[in-house]
Amino acid sequence: MAEPTIADVDALVGPATPQFAYQLRARVRELVLDLDESHPVRRYAEEKMDLLDRLGHASSKAEEGGREPRSRLGWNELPSSAPADEPLLPRRQ
Repeated sequence: MAEPTIADVDALVGPATPQFAYQLRARVRELVLDLDESHPVRRYAEEKMDLLDRLGHASSKAEEGGREPRSRLGWNELPSSAPADEPLLPRRQ
């Protein structure tokens, strides 16, 4: 296999969604595993793996900015809006 490039990393990371962030992160890691830690493609891939890790905890693309504020109207009623590290408590009926 040819040496991985930044374009190869971008091809894996580009279509990432929260649901598949960790699977893609594993593929990126495997792609650059044999590169030296100081290799520019490896360093770039590590930045993108961090992005994918954040994306796995987000409800939108991590590179687009911070989380939606909890003060947004109706936000507290959307269970799917809760990040994995701060889940909403179940509603009592």
